[in-house]
Amino acid sequence: MTATPHADVWPVRTERLQIRPMTASDIDAMWEWRQLPEVNRWLGLAPDTVEAFRERYLDPDRLASMHLVELTDASGDATPIGDIMIRIGDGWAQLEVADRAKGVEAELGWVLDPGYTGRGYATEAIRAVIDVCFGPLGLRRVHAGCFADNEPSWRLMERLGMRREEFSRKTALHRSGEWLDGMNYGILAEEWPVTGS
Repeated sequence: MTATPHADVWPVRTERLQIRPMTASDIDAMWEWRQLPEVNRWLGLAPDTVEAFRERYLDPDRLASMHLVELTDASGDATPIGDIMIRIGDGWAQLEVADRAKGVEAELGWVLDPGYTGRGYATEAIRAVIDVCFGPLGLRRVHAGCFADNEPSWRLMERLGMRREEFSRKTALHRSGEWLDGMNYGILAEEWPVTGS
C-alpha cells in the first residue's frame, strides 16, 4: 500500500478539528456524506453504490491522498465530518529545469458533511492544510478548482485569500448533460500569512 506522504506531520489539530490521513476503515463514513445528492452533484465522480465507492477509494494512491476531517470534543472523541484531498504534484517547467519543479505544489479538494456546514469548519480545516503545505511540506503553490455554480467552494477559497486564476466558460460537462463554467484558484507560499493558526 502507498504510504501517506510526509506522514510525520499528521494529525494536524486546530481549535475544533483534527485532520489525519484516511484509512480504509474511514471509507464508509466518507460515503455517508459523499452519496448525498447535494454533495455529489459537485464531485468529479459519484459512484452510485457503496461497493463501487469502496473500490474507488481503496486504490492505494487515491487513499494516500485523502485526509479525514474530524470534529473533536473536550473528552477527545472525534466525529468524522468531511474529507480533504491533498495531491502533491509537479509544477510546469522547461525540460532543462524540470527536476527543480518536482513535488512543489498541491491540488486541494474538500467535501464537508452538509450537517456541519455554516459553522466555519471548512475554512478552519483548509486553512490548517494550507499551513501544512507551506510549512512542514515546504511547497511553493496550492491550487483548487470548482464549478462556478458551487458558490460555497469558491467563496471559501476567496475567504482564505486564494486568487481566482481562471474563470472558464462552459468548459466542464456535468453528468446532468449541461456544460458548466469552471473556476480555478491558487496561492503562493509567499502570499500566505504566517499566523500560526
